[in-house]
Amino acid sequence: MSFPEITLLKTRKRPFNINDIYFTSYECFVGTFKDVASFSIHVADPTSSKHFSFMSRKRSHDLSLRSIPERYQLQSSSFNRANIRGLNTIALRREDKSRWERRVALIPDDVSKLIKETGVKVYVQPCNKRVFNDEKYVKAGAIVQEDISDADIIMGIKEIPIKNLIPNKTHVFFSHTHKGQKYNMPMLQEILDKKVRLIDYELMTNENKKRLVLFGIHAGYAGMIDGLHGLGLRLLGMGYNTPFMHVSMSHSYKSLDDANSSIKRVSESIVDEGLPKSFGPMTFVFTGTGNVSNGAQVIFKNLPHEYVKVKDLKECTLASHNYGNKKVYGCQVEPHDYLIHKNKGTFVSKSDYYANPNQYVSEFHTKIAPYTTMLIHGSYWDSRYPRLLTNEHLKAIQMDPNNKYRFLAVADISCDIKGALEFLSHSTTIDDPFYYVDLVNNKEHKNDEGKGTQIMAVDILPTEIPFESSKHFSKSLYPLMSDLIDGKFDQNPVLAGATIAKDGELTESHQKLYDLLPKNNHTNSSQTSDSRKVRRKKILLLGSGFVSKPFVDYLGKKKNLSLTIASNIKAEAIALTRGNQDIQVVNLDVNRIEALSRLIQSADVVVSFIPAPLHRIVAETCIAHKKHMVTASYISPAMKALDERAKQAGITILNEIGLDPGIDHLSAMKIIDEVKAEGLPAPEASNVPLGYKFSWSPRGVLTAALNDAKFWMNGKHQEISGRDLLKYHFPTVPIYPGFAFEGLANRDSLSYINTYGLAPLSTKTSRISAIADKLNLPKNHEMVEKVVDVLKWFSLMPDSSTPLNHSCIPSMNNLTSFDVFCSLLQQNLKYNPGERDLQTKISTLISYGSFETYTAMAKTVGLPAAIATEMIARGEIKDTGVLAPTLSHIYNPILQKLDDEGIKIVENVINRGMNESLNWNGSGIWN
Repeated sequence: MSFPEITLLKTRKRPFNINDIYFTSYECFVGTFKDVASFSIHVADPTSSKHFSFMSRKRSHDLSLRSIPERYQLQSSSFNRANIRGLNTIALRREDKSRWERRVALIPDDVSKLIKETGVKVYVQPCNKRVFNDEKYVKAGAIVQEDISDADIIMGIKEIPIKNLIPNKTHVFFSHTHKGQKYNMPMLQEILDKKVRLIDYELMTNENKKRLVLFGIHAGYAGMIDGLHGLGLRLLGMGYNTPFMHVSMSHSYKSLDDANSSIKRVSESIVDEGLPKSFGPMTFVFTGTGNVSNGAQVIFKNLPHEYVKVKDLKECTLASHNYGNKKVYGCQVEPHDYLIHKNKGTFVSKSDYYANPNQYVSEFHTKIAPYTTMLIHGSYWDSRYPRLLTNEHLKAIQMDPNNKYRFLAVADISCDIKGALEFLSHSTTIDDPFYYVDLVNNKEHKNDEGKGTQIMAVDILPTEIPFESSKHFSKSLYPLMSDLIDGKFDQNPVLAGATIAKDGELTESHQKLYDLLPKNNHTNSSQTSDSRKVRRKKILLLGSGFVSKPFVDYLGKKKNLSLTIASNIKAEAIALTRGNQDIQVVNLDVNRIEALSRLIQSADVVVSFIPAPLHRIVAETCIAHKKHMVTASYISPAMKALDERAKQAGITILNEIGLDPGIDHLSAMKIIDEVKAEGLPAPEASNVPLGYKFSWSPRGVLTAALNDAKFWMNGKHQEISGRDLLKYHFPTVPIYPGFAFEGLANRDSLSYINTYGLAPLSTKTSRISAIADKLNLPKNHEMVEKVVDVLKWFSLMPDSSTPLNHSCIPSMNNLTSFDVFCSLLQQNLKYNPGERDLQTKISTLISYGSFETYTAMAKTVGLPAAIATEMIARGEIKDTGVLAPTLSHIYNPILQKLDDEGIKIVENVINRGMNESLNWNGSGIWN
């Protein structure tokens, strides 16, 4: 059954707190409101005239049933709770970078839809030049006013002047900062100083890194239209009147349809009148294969045209007798068409190019440019890649007399200053869209009749067709608006990936921008230190059960870590935070893969304290998003099967880091002995018939007691079935006199033989046959195995774990095998200081629970996992794949930190007589 929803809107006077509202078992109805003072929640009880009071910290309001229209009163008494949403308010700011900027992020129709669907409050700054006037926004339900400081999220299109950035707000716009654009670094510094959350449209991408919210295709439309207009001017400056003179700048058309109709009329003129024959075939070369290039080619195809392949471009332009002047020619080029490897003289592959861009050079100036009338540049470029054309390239083209009618114009829609086209010295404006580059005379000018190549580089092309571009952009952005309003910036992978800055810090993927900020360029080193802030690593904890509390307390104190608890019992998770406002709590059903995926994508390390069968789901998602993972559970076969994929993803999946498994590994790797201290109450608390109390999941205890046990003792392989496990036990385990403990074998201990570096049970080598023959015994005889083990221990077998130490063998003439063997015995079987004839090493873990804090079980499971998680987040564990904590650089630091936290492992040496060891008689009795 659905429940009524209470919507809380933040206001300038005072943001609401969920704790301010108290619910009764009566029915709920949400009324309308304008500000805090008139906010109302109406509650009706059909059986009486009782009403509900909304209480704030400052005042109270008694709301009677008379204020509720009868048609809204609920007639069922089954509603006894409400869902609460704290909504972010939205503002659409006016654009002030250019007088030509008429676009909007959200069109009025979508604003109206958003208000109806969510109840969100939308502010709009008044603007007379916007393509949609203020009245349309008022009709949509928005509040049109100058002051938008009440809004939580400020949305615009282009960069915001520094003085207009509102502190502690979320700003969404095209910032042009993520590539380190120098001219916008002061703005980015101000964003950090004002603790603005910056979300950039350009970085909103899906899982395949494809952009979702963009004007690219509209930039292509406008760029091609403006380019054709400029070409007409250039040809006129050279003394030729052409149909291109009838193409206007794109902003002069009422709509895109109007522009297309105009170009189709130009097309008719080309077919009827033809183009000047002196220029030969007019060729239009397009770079890029994305939205920009596609948009430009949509316009181009309105002309009478024919496409030619790159390999045919030269022949097309030189074979003047075989071309038609009543059409134009198009050619789309890709990197393999003009790039060659410096050493191999050819294009190797895309993967090689992207991996080694510095090994490639461009031959565009010789292979393509001399056969191009107009270049329409729409491909991506950054400083890692070779330039399409350098200044020297263009100079060589312009100096060649054969190119008198070639490379006349460039429409650079990408507009990367001094980027792929080195001679692009600046962007241009809609008012003044063209300039000329004459590198023969090393100058720029604006004379259509002068020498050089015409450059068009308008950087706000989509605003020339504002109606269509705004509709397209708003439609693309709308699916993200719900999460923006709900404040799910970090949970939504698109929004998280598009976030450049928040809380005064750059996000992890943009840390390199710190070096480019004004404060970091200052000579004062202290300012540099203050400016460079390290992003807090994000830890996601799945689960809120018994063992989570010490985990949360340990990591919740770490200032360089950010913790989120995700649980299907939200109240339980909130209790774990102990009021720590820095810890975020979200409700999650792990079986909802999409929600799980969003959370994991925004984390750095994921910790799974949920039931073990669900770890595989979490691990699969961590691998997909390349996020590290920690669990306290055993490495199941299903988890182990993910080892290679985890390595390929470059992530750590650390398992078995709790108590058992966990601390036992840490200690065992020091002394090769397992610790058994599971679920034991303190002596004074054992006043129950079984002498046992549950400090962790009873299901976990009982499930563990049903597992088969396998182990090696006294030279023999031992097995106990799960159904008999509790029957067969070690009698009194000698730890401390005050404890009467019984020991139980635990699962498959043999699987750790290789992990712990112990001698294998058997060795299948050709030498085994020789040893068996020498002893006159079968190869599988127990004595053969013992001899093999001894020889391996002396490093005398090919597969011995340690090589033979030749330094212990004396240097002497006539050395016999007997001499060598005696030396080995002397070196390897001598007593060490303090040793007696028999020693037993016992590693003991004693951990008491506390009434005020945690059970011993919780502490010994939660803390090791917390310490390991911190180490991974700090980059101290770099091993990849599915791991257990059995490597020295993992277990040694964890043991030390556990000791610091009061979890101490005491190692004792017990000296016995030669016949005092425990023996298994195979019938459930330990002797």
